[in-house]
Amino acid sequence: MVIDEEQVMACAMVAMPSIGQSRLGGLLLRQTPSQAWKALGLNDDELLARMEVALEHHRIGVTYIGHQAYPVALQADPARPAVLFHQGSLEHLAHRRVGVIGTRGATASGRYMASHLGFDLAVNDVSVVSGLARGIDAWAHRGVMVADSRGQRIAPPIAVVASGLDVIYPRDNAELWKWVAREGVVLSESPPGTAPEAFRFPLRNRILAALSEVLVVVESREKGGSMITVSEAMKRDITVMAVPGSPRNSSSAGSNLLLQQGCAPVVGVDDVMVALGLDHRRCHPQIYDSRPLPADFDLRIIEAIGREALTLDQVMMRIGSDLVPTAVALGRLESHGWLANTGGWWEVLGQLPRERYGGNDADTLPLTGAHDR
Repeated sequence: MVIDEEQVMACAMVAMPSIGQSRLGGLLLRQTPSQAWKALGLNDDELLARMEVALEHHRIGVTYIGHQAYPVALQADPARPAVLFHQGSLEHLAHRRVGVIGTRGATASGRYMASHLGFDLAVNDVSVVSGLARGIDAWAHRGVMVADSRGQRIAPPIAVVASGLDVIYPRDNAELWKWVAREGVVLSESPPGTAPEAFRFPLRNRILAALSEVLVVVESREKGGSMITVSEAMKRDITVMAVPGSPRNSSSAGSNLLLQQGCAPVVGVDDVMVALGLDHRRCHPQIYDSRPLPADFDLRIIEAIGREALTLDQVMMRIGSDLVPTAVALGRLESHGWLANTGGWWEVLGQLPRERYGGNDADTLPLTGAHDR
């Protein structure tokens, strides 16, 4: 990667806390980075040298307001970053884009839904945008990675992070981060060496919102980063959608509130595709499901629960079975990703294609939720 003097100067100026994003953005609207550097009377060759080494060593690209590669999607944004860093190609931002966000403390159902949405959007040539945080964000991109690993043709993944691109956070997402940078693009307004300080995450969220054509909230508490992103999206008149969650689940309190306030619901990828004006329901069958097929007794339990949430006693009553075999089967189905237990209530995750058991193509159990494998 070739880094020129203008990019190095832009990087160095954004690393100076005395200048600030707003002031720097105003300067770069009228001047090149070298002209701004001179106008500010700056003279820090050591900082320039350090930034150049960091950019080249970590293969970090730089663009800035007025630069030819600055993303079109951000050019007219009222809170656009003055300087933007990237690993991967900015050309991937030309794809259709959907933000998929949610709580870090995601339930099994939320993780499943996020991964399936990620998979289905990617194979429908829609790029998934997330903050690569723990929980929903990471699972959305893991779904895209599964599609890629299976040889599917996918839309490139896009991520926006709060730290410098040489400071991977959280560390347990390192493999996912590197994969997104290789197959798509990871973006940040923070220069190399920047730690993931708390105040940077809300700032990151405005960029994530601005890059999304549609924003889908899978699970969210009533307050937190996801709702900040929602607020930023609404300021920009970006469509916000939400996945319905159990009222007993505090992780869905925020997303359920959005539905009460009039946001459109998402129960599958088709809802998002329609919102994008890309209704591909007849073109792409649902093929992402790695769960082992339930045996006859386990299948009876899944059918007995259906769309509802049942206690152990209620399951036993519906199928007329004893405690031990029912409890063992419930545990097995949970470990295989077919069921989730929330506060003693059992719910079915995903959709069971009955044709795999001798039914016809239309004979399915229309179930909600998702598998976290």
